[in-house]
Amino acid sequence: MTDGLDQPDSSDGPQGGNAALSARSISRAEGVNAFQALQRVLYRSAKQDPKRRFHALYDKLTRRDVMWRAWVDVATNQGAPGVDGVSIADIDEGGVEAVRAFLDELAAELEAETYRPQPLRRVDIPKPGQPGKSRPLSIPCVRDRVVMTAAKSILEPIFEAQFLPCSFGFRPKRSAHQALEVVRTTANKGVVWVLDADISDCFGSLAFDAIVSEMEKRVSDRKMLKLIRAWLRVGVLEGGVVTDSVTGAPQGSPVSPLMANIVLHVLDEAWSRQGHRLGTLVRYCDDFVVLAPTRARVVEAKARIEAVLEPLGLRLHPDKTRIACLAEGQEGFVFLGFEHRMRESRKWRGRWYLNRWPSPRAMASIRAKVKQRTARRFASLPLEAVVESLNPVLRGWGAYFRYGNSSQKFSAIDSYVHLRMATLASTKHGLHGRNWATRFTYGWMADLGVYRLSGKVRYRAASA
Repeated sequence: MTDGLDQPDSSDGPQGGNAALSARSISRAEGVNAFQALQRVLYRSAKQDPKRRFHALYDKLTRRDVMWRAWVDVATNQGAPGVDGVSIADIDEGGVEAVRAFLDELAAELEAETYRPQPLRRVDIPKPGQPGKSRPLSIPCVRDRVVMTAAKSILEPIFEAQFLPCSFGFRPKRSAHQALEVVRTTANKGVVWVLDADISDCFGSLAFDAIVSEMEKRVSDRKMLKLIRAWLRVGVLEGGVVTDSVTGAPQGSPVSPLMANIVLHVLDEAWSRQGHRLGTLVRYCDDFVVLAPTRARVVEAKARIEAVLEPLGLRLHPDKTRIACLAEGQEGFVFLGFEHRMRESRKWRGRWYLNRWPSPRAMASIRAKVKQRTARRFASLPLEAVVESLNPVLRGWGAYFRYGNSSQKFSAIDSYVHLRMATLASTKHGLHGRNWATRFTYGWMADLGVYRLSGKVRYRAASA
């Protein structure tokens, strides 16, 4: 097997010191499979030579291991069918051989360059914690999601090599909790002015030219770039009419978060050159904050960021972008689902530390999900079936928000779950009232196996 990166190529630009990297040698030396070895050689080649442009990438899409891994990722994430109505279950029902036939057919289209993406299916999904509000989601067909995921697996290592530490969103081995820790430790050092920034419709506003231009800095493969352009311009089917796209990366596409990170890397680079003297940038894809020691620096940071974003087709939302002072709990801000606010230490009076807990929107979101799963229409079902539906939601929400100062919020949700389950049980048995003391007690909840959030918080030291 050759990956096209074993020897230097003049079209790739200047080569790094170790131009003889190969997937085969990495696989043999490090004991990883061929797919992982390919990603590692792409990453290391890009890391060794920041100016290198990769010219032989399109042919990697049709490798069986790349296509199979893409299928596994798409199937694991599930998701609704696209405009063709073909679901993951439709492809998977024939077993492994049917899936391989589907992938082989898709690979053949890519090799013959006859593959054409189909329009996106537009649906509006409710915004969590915001009743009556929704956001548009553009759903590609399953076949397009597989090719997009394969392309992402090839492109991501190349761009990951240049991404900076201030970026945390949709990146391997990086998480929202790491971003939150940077915010906490920075604020606890006395950096108490915050620019809480919100980019207006980031995915929908990204300029096509900006996306392709930034990709061309590392990719010279014309076939791969043509594929990217096709996905950007494929259009959206809504109300039986296909509307051509003129800007934006479709929100719902597997490759869109990578596109957003590639474009917003321009902001990260600009900040690393000049902005870092103003404060600390913490970015999770299109959601970011800047922490600075003075208001003047935050104001200057806002102006510089706006100047960087404008050529990319982006702007800060005028109503949702704000400057806050955290000193002595004066103001707080919401970032990555948590409300952040300074609280005075109970042990050391006069010392203030940044605390975080689930935001009002996060609380409204989990209450809505609990209410939905304990509605009166489920009274005919065994309560154990209701609990089976409810517990994964509570576990998932709790697993994210357990890192912080969430004890009181967790207790409030436990009480709400208790209320909903007792009400449902009363309806089921034709009882009046909630029967708290005599029948539907906490012991009853425990016997049912309802997941309890209280006691699950992992509190981290506030004085880092």
